[in-house]
Amino acid sequence: MPRRVLIMGAAGRDFHNFNVVYRDDQRYEVVAFTATQIPFIEDRTYPASLAGPRYPNGIPIHDEEELTRLIRELRVDDVVFAYSDVSHEHVMHKGSEALAAGANFVLLGPNETMLEASVPVVAVCAVRTGSGKSQTTRAVAKTLREAGKRVVAVRHPMPYGDLEAQRVQRFATLEDLDRYHTTIEEREEYEPHITSGTVIYAGVDYGEILERAQAECDVLIWDGGNNDLPFYRPTVHIVVADPLRAGHETRYHPGEANLRMADVVVINKMDSASIEQVNALLQTIHELNPGATVVKANSRVTVDDPDVIRGKRVLVVEDGPTLTHGEMKFGAGVVAARTHGASEIVDPRPWAIGTIDETFRRYDVGPVLPAMGYADVQLEEMEKIIDAVDADVVVVGTPIDLRRVIRIRKPAVRVRYELEVLPGSPSLADVLAPVLG
Repeated sequence: MPRRVLIMGAAGRDFHNFNVVYRDDQRYEVVAFTATQIPFIEDRTYPASLAGPRYPNGIPIHDEEELTRLIRELRVDDVVFAYSDVSHEHVMHKGSEALAAGANFVLLGPNETMLEASVPVVAVCAVRTGSGKSQTTRAVAKTLREAGKRVVAVRHPMPYGDLEAQRVQRFATLEDLDRYHTTIEEREEYEPHITSGTVIYAGVDYGEILERAQAECDVLIWDGGNNDLPFYRPTVHIVVADPLRAGHETRYHPGEANLRMADVVVINKMDSASIEQVNALLQTIHELNPGATVVKANSRVTVDDPDVIRGKRVLVVEDGPTLTHGEMKFGAGVVAARTHGASEIVDPRPWAIGTIDETFRRYDVGPVLPAMGYADVQLEEMEKIIDAVDADVVVVGTPIDLRRVIRIRKPAVRVRYELEVLPGSPSLADVLAPVLG
């Protein structure tokens, strides 16, 4: 009899692990997925068209809170943990729950799950959500293009809608964002690539995505999500570390594994961190991965019209995942507001409603508004909250122009942030030498 498997995930790594390890292996039968972290993704089915002929009815997706019941009722042999940016303690609490219900607890490694590309791959990963991975990816793409390379990026999955329709997605224009009905989180990752001239792929089936993406590039960039491991085996593995959360690089899964695997470690946000924070991070890198090349960089923040902020009471909207499971209390929006003389950063929590109020109760995100847009209801809630908050100006610190997806009636300014490698540090061209030859 095949071993009965349940995969714990959050609509991303879980599906990839199934596709590359379990889908066609007769030794296993995947009886369920569980979902967490992301709203509105449980109580779905992984469709038969993706699951393959061994699963004519697809595979059900349940809420993770049902884990113990599912293990017992479905007679699960192996529980596979397959999501990212959670503490080591959290992982082992889930392991203890699985063991107590009688199942094995499994973590699949890179050799089982990384696919081999026919072109060089630069993987950009991180030790935590919100470290500055996206701006690093954009800087890597620019460096490669300037060297004459055709570049395509493949983004870690965020398939929160119709999984069958999202099997393979290619984004080359801003209109593609509307065509695929992307969420705010997806737009935050895809739009900056598109506006800088990089085609980006994402979806569910990363084997098929790889076949299409590598056919139109000289170098493929793996644009990692959360602090997950690459899906494709990298030629150069870049990992971004955050000195503002020094110590987190050894306390979160699989960020510590990324740090230990890295060819290059980018210490970002040098302009915001203290000497003590940077030195603590450098010491950890030296202990865990002394052979890694270290690149030091600023996260350079600019504002469209900084004079609009000066002396005003501002509402700051920040990147949602950075604040929620990334556990940051502020992002680029707060940095910009403080730098350009805002008289006050207004706490939006007294005006919170609906699912965003639930987000505030679940996560200690600080006095800023997380950009949550996983469903139309959340976009409507954000509009109402922004309207209601007693502030003069809205400072938009997300990577996208939020005004494209919701109506902001107050004066608003957009914040941008880019990687700025410090003089005296190895350059991106230096660390990318293995793929530039």
